[in-house]
Amino acid sequence: MANAPAPAPPARQLRVRRHRGYTVLELHGEIDIASAMRILPRLDRVTARPGARVVIDLSGVEFFDCSGLRLLHRARIRVLGQGGELLLVCTHPLTLRVLAVTGLSRHLPPRPTLDAAVDAAPARPQARPTRPAARRRAR
Repeated sequence: MANAPAPAPPARQLRVRRHRGYTVLELHGEIDIASAMRILPRLDRVTARPGARVVIDLSGVEFFDCSGLRLLHRARIRVLGQGGELLLVCTHPLTLRVLAVTGLSRHLPPRPTLDAAVDAAPARPQARPTRPAARRRAR
């Protein structure tokens, strides 16, 4: 269509920031096939890091279809495959219903706020300080 509005740039649909040790991907607006394709490269960069701690925040999402589900599933597989952690923030009733009907909410339980998601995250074991290697005695 000649009069159709131009698609929103990824910066308007995705904001990446840090919060309490997590990389937060804030999604905004409509998450459909077109927007998912624009979001995917940044999502892949964030989820490719070994041990990544990621929160996907859907609180700014107004529309969410199967393309959004694919993004969530892809992020989950990639993060868990690298030994990381993925959390989800969502309050929109229709999106919550889609997550429940598809079963994704069992694997990626949605929380109402960013702080609630981080607070509910399983505690990570504290890294042990490494000991210097014992010096071998010359014989």
